[in-house]
Amino acid sequence: MATFAKPENALKRAEELINVGQKLDALQALHGLITSKRYRAWQKTLERIMFKYVELCVDMRKGRFAKDGLIQYRIVCQQVNVSSLEEVIKHFMHLSTEKAEQARSQAQALEEALDVDDLEADKRPEDLMLSYVSGEKGKDRSDRELVTPWFKFLWETYRTVLEILRNNSKLEALYAMTAHRAFQFCKQYKRTTEFRRLCEIIRNHLANLNKYRDQRDRPDLSSPESLQLYLDTRFEQLKIATELELWQEAFRSIEDIHGLMCMVKKTPKPSLMVVYYAKLTEVFWISSSHLYHAYAWIKLFTLQKSFNKNLSQKDLQLIASSVVLAALAVAPYDHKRGASHLELENEKERNLKMANLIEFNLDPKSENREPLSRSSLLSELVSKGVMSCATQEVKDLFHLLEHEFLPLDLAAKTQPLLSKISKLGGKLASASSVPEVQLSQYVPAIEKLATLRLLQQVSQVYQTMTIERLSQIIPFFDFTTVEKISVDAAEHNFLAMKVDHMKNITVFGNLGLESDDLRDQLTTLAESLNKARSMIYPPAQKSSKLGEILPSLGEIVEKEHKRLLARKSIIEKRKEEQERQLLEKEREEESKRLKLQKITEEAEQKRLAAEYEQRKNQRILREIEERELEEARALLEEAEKHSKRKGKKPILGEKVTKQTLMERALSEQLRERQEMEKKLQKLAKTMDYLERAKREEEASLIEAAYQRRLVEEKLLHECEQQQDVEQSRQRHEGDLMEKGRLSRMLKNKEEFQDKMTKSREAEFVRRREEREQRINQKIRARKREREAQRKKIFYVMHEEERLKKLREEEEARKQEEADRRRREEADHQAKLDEIAEKQRQRERELEEKERLRREALLGRSTDGLSRPSVLPAGSRPEPVAAAATATATAAPTPGKYVPPKFRRAESSGQAPADPDRWGGGSRQGGPPGTDSWSRSGPRQSPDSWSRAGPRQASGDFSGGSRPTWSSSRPRER
Repeated sequence: MATFAKPENALKRAEELINVGQKLDALQALHGLITSKRYRAWQKTLERIMFKYVELCVDMRKGRFAKDGLIQYRIVCQQVNVSSLEEVIKHFMHLSTEKAEQARSQAQALEEALDVDDLEADKRPEDLMLSYVSGEKGKDRSDRELVTPWFKFLWETYRTVLEILRNNSKLEALYAMTAHRAFQFCKQYKRTTEFRRLCEIIRNHLANLNKYRDQRDRPDLSSPESLQLYLDTRFEQLKIATELELWQEAFRSIEDIHGLMCMVKKTPKPSLMVVYYAKLTEVFWISSSHLYHAYAWIKLFTLQKSFNKNLSQKDLQLIASSVVLAALAVAPYDHKRGASHLELENEKERNLKMANLIEFNLDPKSENREPLSRSSLLSELVSKGVMSCATQEVKDLFHLLEHEFLPLDLAAKTQPLLSKISKLGGKLASASSVPEVQLSQYVPAIEKLATLRLLQQVSQVYQTMTIERLSQIIPFFDFTTVEKISVDAAEHNFLAMKVDHMKNITVFGNLGLESDDLRDQLTTLAESLNKARSMIYPPAQKSSKLGEILPSLGEIVEKEHKRLLARKSIIEKRKEEQERQLLEKEREEESKRLKLQKITEEAEQKRLAAEYEQRKNQRILREIEERELEEARALLEEAEKHSKRKGKKPILGEKVTKQTLMERALSEQLRERQEMEKKLQKLAKTMDYLERAKREEEASLIEAAYQRRLVEEKLLHECEQQQDVEQSRQRHEGDLMEKGRLSRMLKNKEEFQDKMTKSREAEFVRRREEREQRINQKIRARKREREAQRKKIFYVMHEEERLKKLREEEEARKQEEADRRRREEADHQAKLDEIAEKQRQRERELEEKERLRREALLGRSTDGLSRPSVLPAGSRPEPVAAAATATATAAPTPGKYVPPKFRRAESSGQAPADPDRWGGGSRQGGPPGTDSWSRSGPRQSPDSWSRAGPRQASGDFSGGSRPTWSSSRPRER
């Protein structure tokens, strides 16, 4: 990787490489500079480098390079100039979008060009063959080759920018803008898969913000600005999801919005809540959840009525009618009959969840009241005044279906009302956030409700009815559909009805006919007999057994309750421990995988870099040679053309080089230029004479034409002046007539003007007083805030000074402690040096005494052995050794080593039998006394010396004595 002294040098080098067509080398040069730790201080040059870097990344579609560079640049300018990062990211997204649009327009132009190539043939032969081979059309092929790569890069750009900005509190607006642009991209090009991924990415970003709250630059969701940006992003996500008809993703977006509102404990603006409930109505209607759909409509009606001051009466009636029809569309029976306990619990939890999602607060008067039900919904319609705002047709329909008893005429009276209601609807003029309201969507559900009501009322009046008659009084559906509806109602215990197709009749009954009374006859009989028996023969010990059971029952229940609570806590702890272990295991595996991946990538990058450098050098050399050859060839061809054009012989048979060809071409160009200048001078002189002659001839003709033009313009001016005078006269007469006509209304106009002026003055005075009151209130509130802020600042400064003083005292104490410890160490070291010096002095004295003693002993032994030749070979000088030993034993001097008693006894006894072992003879078989030495006492093994103790082994004896040695020659030092 090349290093640069200044960033400007890298930018110049990149521009040079771009000019010669080596964009990849330029990109790698800039990438090396940006990722280098040498240039971590922000400067304006780095911004220009980043602009050039992202341009190269977009041109070459290098998304990975762009992401690495932007991450490094974020590190550089995060704390210094974050607006520079914002500008770079905006430029990056602009370039990516522009390239994608260019590719799309280019593909369209290419497709149009292909379509008009041959006007006679439907398809070109090559297009026909290609379509048979590839199985795709021309547009699909052009999109795959041109448009798809750029769209992939644009999508990768959005993901990169969102990943970079996800934890940056200073660029929250840019994050929201990028998310909005990504949503619009998915909407414009119908990218449903990418939209799901984008929603999941944004959802994970928010989850990580809540999970890792100790990050330095983390956005603060409690701030109103941050909350508004996040809510706007989620609402835009909700709108795009409904437009793309991704209803599951829309419901998840609604859950995200609700979770965000619960997280910060703050309700958004009413305009956003209107959008929230409007989209909820769409989602619930698509999912056939009519009950939740109606509750969402009630909340939407309440918001519009309370906060929309521009809501017209017509729009209010339309919304109220939608609420009533949505409530009527809910089935009049629940689906809980025959369900298991688990299903009932799940349904209850689902209702509670939906109630929280809709934010519908129930009146907790009845303990057994369900969270959401059709009965409570209808009571809400009356209590909130929805019925009073609905249209008359809707009111009549509601009264007819819920309060009237018309077994035979119910459908006949309902049908005209439904036909009128189906024509109502349209867009709301004063509620832009509410979608288009069409009441016709509720007609099928209300027809089903009317059929159920009719069957219910007929079953209360008739026992049997023919199928033809029943089909006549139900005109909405054919009898097959009516039969399906009745089967579902009978299954959920709403109707008691049987269809006999053999007799062609329908049999009705009450709800107890087919249920528990007949089905459980034997059980009822057994219970009655058991009751009679107990009355005749009452049990004797029943009360006593119950009295024995009751006292212990409370303890058993309490113990069981405690056991269940303990078991629940243990299960929760085990779950938490298991989740923690799984999380740690995943983290370890992820870290191992990242390390292995990093090592592999580094090795691969090194190998690729080496191969790339080698290929680059070879390519540069080859390009230079080819360029030289091409230039020489072009010059040769040019020279041959000129020589043929001028009748000269071409250059043949001689050795031509690039330098000679260039010299000849330059000389030829110079000569041609001189000839051309001469021709131009001659032509200019000729044109001069010709122009002078033309002007001399034209002078008289121009003067005559000018005089004729003066006469014509004078006549034209007089005619136009007369026309203007006539038009002015006619206009004046018309204005006089208009003035006379309007003068009758002048008095009324002045009265109305005075009235409006007075009312506006009064309104102005009132609003001015209100404004002054609000200003005074705000001034007082701000004064209180400033006072509290000043107190807080004073307290913080005082606390900081106190903490600073404590830190200074602690540092001073630590410094004194360190100085004292250093002084003690220095004194201790000085004492140790003094003791060591005394020890060395004592050792020198001992060595001097030992040397003198050895010299004395050496002189005596020399006198005793004055005639060594008299002794036989191999004999031992025992008298001398004995005398020396006796002398050393008898007369111990102070400061010398005195062996213990057992050593002295051994030394006074006879010598060992082996003369060579104790040094009596020669070590090399020579004469005695030549190189022999002896010691006071028997020779010890090395183990005995090693066991003598550390001080004796090192020569430092406790008594200051040293072992006595005798030798036949002085000890060498």
